Amino acid sequence: MPELPEVETSRRGIAPFMEGHRVRQLIVRDRRLRWPIPDGLETTLRGLTVESLTRRAKYLLFRTRHGTLLLHLGMSGSLRIIEPDEPAGKHDHVDLLMSNGKALRFRDPRRFGSLLWSEGERVHPLLAKLGPEPLGDEFTGDYLWQRARGRRIAIKPFIMNAAIVVGVGNIYASEALFEAGIHPFRQAQKVSKARMQNLATAIKEVLARALTAGGTTLRDFSGGDGQPGYFKQQLAVYDRAGRPCRRCKQPLRSTVLGQRATYYCTHCQK
Repeated sequence: MPELPEVETSRRGIAPFMEGHRVRQLIVRDRRLRWPIPDGLETTLRGLTVESLTRRAKYLLFRTRHGTLLLHLGMSGSLRIIEPDEPAGKHDHVDLLMSNGKALRFRDPRRFGSLLWSEGERVHPLLAKLGPEPLGDEFTGDYLWQRARGRRIAIKPFIMNAAIVVGVGNIYASEALFEAGIHPFRQAQKVSKARMQNLATAIKEVLARALTAGGTTLRDFSGGDGQPGYFKQQLAVYDRAGRPCRRCKQPLRSTVLGQRATYYCTHCQK
């Protein structure tokens, strides 16, 4: 599943072809995404100028004067800038034709992505209760420690909760916990304030490195230019069960926590 670095990489790749350009046509080949693409969206978008393309959590926000188009890549979605006459494949569900002669193509084999519209300045309900951005100033160790008070939930699903902090998906949660030396099963309320500071720093550093590398390619992800991300080559624990820890050389473990594959080192993470 594309996580925050992958979504941000896609945003940076397609933004120059979207911002300041007018929507000529929206072509919808299949409305059956996670939520049906709204009827009449083709008419709503026609002629509007994309004033900015931003990101909130894993949502891309195409902002216009009259409202915002929200796009989520889901589990297998990807975006590419193409020529408008490029033939569409089986899973190419949406094209956004722009006034600069280019088109944005949304491909989603599993159809867990979404394309929704928010009228005017209204904040869409899907965005209303999200936590802070992990790379922003609001996200600190003190903030994490305060939110963890009285929480018996394991620390890994705690930091993957979008109401606590957005965009820390499974890969980056595993990597950040390893960097901070925290066992993924440790209760959130039992992580000290000092270790929470280490964890907040690790989350920021892991995500920043992934952004520099263009994201992580495991199955479906490619950036806005169609190129894969390369952070997979830097992964310390994720998808490396049975292989030696890069620090202590002990075999890494894997298990399931919160219905997600979890990778860790029993020696380095306590």
